[in-house]
Amino acid sequence: MEEKEFISNSPSDTWDIGEMIGKTAKRGDLYALYGELGAGKTQLVKGIARGIGVEDWQYVVSPSFTIMNIYEGDLILCHVDLYRIDGGEIEGFALEEFLDNGIVVVEWAQRATWQDGAIRIDIEAVNEEERKIVVNKP
Repeated sequence: MEEKEFISNSPSDTWDIGEMIGKTAKRGDLYALYGELGAGKTQLVKGIARGIGVEDWQYVVSPSFTIMNIYEGDLILCHVDLYRIDGGEIEGFALEEFLDNGIVVVEWAQRATWQDGAIRIDIEAVNEEERKIVVNKP
């Protein structure tokens, strides 16, 4: 397992970290994001979107109510938010189909179980400004 740790001191730092992640993303990658409310998960997804070439990356929003948003760049980005979902309910999302054509990023990943190949990203709010972001690639 490969682990990388980053420190962010602002939303723009988080975007930059996300962009680095996005630039290394490849079709079939599943990113499972873990972190408390307000930790910066959606900010990281904006950066990932920028990294894969989503033109309007700054308009990426958390799909808390819609559950899933799709963005097109060099890869398709399927952005899922499980905050309002029980783990058993994700079966009907057909995430495998999205992985065939791009990447999937899941906020509140702790609400479901993921296959061994998922890239785990933990975001911790250290204080009001600082975030610790740890990426674990299998």
